[in-house]
Amino acid sequence: MMQIAALYDIHGNLPALEAVLDEFKTVRPDVIVVGGDVVSGPQPLAVLERLLSLGERVRFLRGNGDREVVTAFDGLPLPANLSEKGQEVTRWVADQLNHEQRDLLASWPETLRLDEILFCHATPRSDLEIFTPRTASERLAALFAEVDAQQVICGHTHMQFELRTGNIQILNAGSVGMPFMDQPGAYWLLLGPDGYEFRRTEYDVEAAAQKIRKSGYPQAEEFSERNVLHPPSVAAATDMLERMAG
Repeated sequence: MMQIAALYDIHGNLPALEAVLDEFKTVRPDVIVVGGDVVSGPQPLAVLERLLSLGERVRFLRGNGDREVVTAFDGLPLPANLSEKGQEVTRWVADQLNHEQRDLLASWPETLRLDEILFCHATPRSDLEIFTPRTASERLAALFAEVDAQQVICGHTHMQFELRTGNIQILNAGSVGMPFMDQPGAYWLLLGPDGYEFRRTEYDVEAAAQKIRKSGYPQAEEFSERNVLHPPSVAAATDMLERMAG
């Protein structure tokens, strides 16, 4: 089995991405799967260009954030459930793109399969569905009822965890740029012949926050405080996500 690095939910956080890529000097993955919500954040173009510079070993998936940015670029109405702040930053990111970059985001697939591993953003059937380690087993089984892979890698909820339903192992890679974990850092997943490893890469969050504040991003201060310097705890984020999931 090849060694695969799964990087999810970068959310335009270039310093976090650079820290993870610096680890690749020693980890040396064969494939890098970028699992969606790449550009929806303060440094969208720099993040996109950096990933593209890595060449053919990078495989992209489209997340809901990337899909919404394309919608905004096209001048179409954004989803009604997207908050006013969410709509503001989505339009800001869309304004940074050119047509070629827009088309690139739109071309990314919703799922990717490598051998017996299925990669998706949220669930294989939706880029928006929410589940957590507290999700009822019956609902979890329904979410993955049509899956024929042995292993599913996902993100979207920005926290690392492992679950099982039937014969399927589900791994959430966490978030590189906007983690819902108990410590700051860039969170990602490494898959290889010996199994999997949840990874956390430390980086200079104070310096990152300063760069983000100068980015022109409409919610730069909030992003710096809540997503870089002081991310929400796993417990608090789980409570929030379970309410959102209904």
